[in-house]
Amino acid sequence: MQTPIQSMLNLELPIIQAPMAGVQGSALAIAVSNAGGLGSLPCAMLDLEQMRQELNAIRDATDKAYNVNFFCHTPPQADANREAGWRAELAPYYAEYGIDADSIAPGARREPFSAAALDLLQDFKPAVVSFHFGLPAAELLAGVKSMGSKVFCSATTVAEAVWLEAQGIDAIIAQGVEAGGHRGMFLSDDITSQVGTFALLPQIVQAVNLPVIAAGGIADAVGVAAAIGLGAAAAQIGTAYMLCDEATTSAVHRAALQDPTAVHTALTNRFSGRPARSIVNRVMRELGPMGEVSPFPLAASAIGPLRSAAESEGLGDFSPLWSGQNASGCRAIPAAQMTRALAAKL
Repeated sequence: MQTPIQSMLNLELPIIQAPMAGVQGSALAIAVSNAGGLGSLPCAMLDLEQMRQELNAIRDATDKAYNVNFFCHTPPQADANREAGWRAELAPYYAEYGIDADSIAPGARREPFSAAALDLLQDFKPAVVSFHFGLPAAELLAGVKSMGSKVFCSATTVAEAVWLEAQGIDAIIAQGVEAGGHRGMFLSDDITSQVGTFALLPQIVQAVNLPVIAAGGIADAVGVAAAIGLGAAAAQIGTAYMLCDEATTSAVHRAALQDPTAVHTALTNRFSGRPARSIVNRVMRELGPMGEVSPFPLAASAIGPLRSAAESEGLGDFSPLWSGQNASGCRAIPAAQMTRALAAKL
């Protein structure tokens, strides 16, 4: 029996590799797609030339379906007072590492989906284009659909799922609060609205008439089978792939994922300005996981030099150690082997 997502995309397995900006490129996506799942390429931190290179690599290496993922945030206005306050909190750490705060240039590397990105995609027409933090403007969404690409988007609440269905997308990713990385929330910034995958999934399945993909805390074949049993048309897995051979996860991040302390994660805005789940590290412990930082994605610039300095010493004290609440499935194995293992109980 095939799920609706398998039928839609001609997938052998109902396994989607979560797009993970900063810890992967095209190699992971290729390996998963060639193994029968849906590989994903995160594009939020790529410029247009990098995006084209990665998409060319995918096209050269597979004829299977793949997903291209974008953020849909509204670029913020710089807030000098908030930036000054954020840098003041970090001042003791700058002093510890001998960093001149005045030398840190403002800015951010995460870009929302744009007309230029849409124009580039016309040359590739990926099977799926997925979005995080809501959807792009109507004309951009129409452009994606006109290519024949299926549109997926993350929902963290039932209300978001219902809203997304009304916009005419093709599938909803039910992102439980256990998921690593950035929360896809977009109708509200109230963290208390965020619930677990296996509470969220059946509620969204009941509320919409679209295929629903389960994401968050799914780390092995038992979890995948449980999600399918609750009505999911596929499972999206990220953290379990982060030690795979094809991932670009840093040595510091790999070590953190394998440390017993990886069981302790929290939602934090310290690294980007928006809630995201990370393994708890020094800056989260000492300043608290949430604070008055610059708006997403501008907060990243102030902490960036501290991250680099600490990582040069083998420390993840100021690094976004993205991880879901269940890192137990992480294995240093080829991604194809991981993909097949995740589907082993279906």
